[in-house]
Amino acid sequence: MSEEMLMEILRQMFYTTALLVLPILGVTLVIGIAVSIFQAVTNIQEQTLVFIPKILGVMLLLFFLLPWIFQVLSSLTLSFFDLMVLFSKT
Repeated sequence: MSEEMLMEILRQMFYTTALLVLPILGVTLVIGIAVSIFQAVTNIQEQTLVFIPKILGVMLLLFFLLPWIFQVLSSLTLSFFDLMVLFSKT
């Protein structure tokens, strides 16, 4: 395995990780801010109130995004196999 191949694999892995994690982080950020605003308006200072909406939001998001996540991970795996074939010929 050459250094060039390793750098390409790492680049693709970091890009794919960011691509898959950003929607989940975005949903948790929006839900967290919404619950925080709700808590500030109603003076409810329950620390555990934010966890249930975040968990439900992430589970709902994963339910809808799971086919897309599977497709992205499958294409990444196929890309790795293509890179192995490409770099093994050189």
